[in-house]
Amino acid sequence: MKNKKPLKDRLALVTGASRGIGRAVALALAQNGAHVVIAARTVGALEELDDEIRAAGGKATLLQLDVSQGDKIDQLGPTLYQRWGKLDILVGNAGILGPLSPLHHVTEDAWKAVIDVNLSANWRLIRTLDPLLKRSDAGRAVFVTSGASSGKHAYWGPYAVSKAGLDALVKTYAHELADTPVRVNLVDPGPMRTQMRAKAYPGEDPKKLPAPEEIVPLFLELVSPQCTLNGRIVHFSEWLKKAHAPSPTDA
Repeated sequence: MKNKKPLKDRLALVTGASRGIGRAVALALAQNGAHVVIAARTVGALEELDDEIRAAGGKATLLQLDVSQGDKIDQLGPTLYQRWGKLDILVGNAGILGPLSPLHHVTEDAWKAVIDVNLSANWRLIRTLDPLLKRSDAGRAVFVTSGASSGKHAYWGPYAVSKAGLDALVKTYAHELADTPVRVNLVDPGPMRTQMRAKAYPGEDPKKLPAPEEIVPLFLELVSPQCTLNGRIVHFSEWLKKAHAPSPTDA
């Protein structure tokens, strides 16, 4: 009989868990048996998610966390170690869009805010949680990137640079983990029905975009102990095509 709770007894941490992709992934992790530490700035939204998780029979721990506050991130490792002694799953999802404007119009404060949240915070997460991921029998980490990291889009400077840096950060970390049981990857969701997308493209019809729940199976695949990918950027659109491609036996 197939295990209906494949992540039973596993501990997960999801940043940016109050809405969008982070919320959908956190809920799915709990539904699949993981105890999920749900982290975000907004306590009210976390409480609503916690209610939904518990109503579905799952378990969660709320963590009010502003990832721009580096000292708070640095405390995560010791805190989780004291309570659980390990971490099986990390989903680094928290991010901000920042200003969409010519680079010479971007203020120092705006630049720093985007780099701090989208890049430096994830480096701090890696630094404080690496020992805990290595204490897991199959530590898995997934970070959320963007096609904007290509640098091909005018006026997306701070966001594009932060995501390009994140790509390099995670790939470097993956190479350092090659001889360990830990595997780390990046997901590029592409256009998705989120508040950030609506802010960037206010005239777009959100109903024509995939809902965050649709990308959940990809995250579940990447955090599974059976996942062997490491240091890869997985584009949701490409993964979706492969997932729906007919198998040779169907021909």
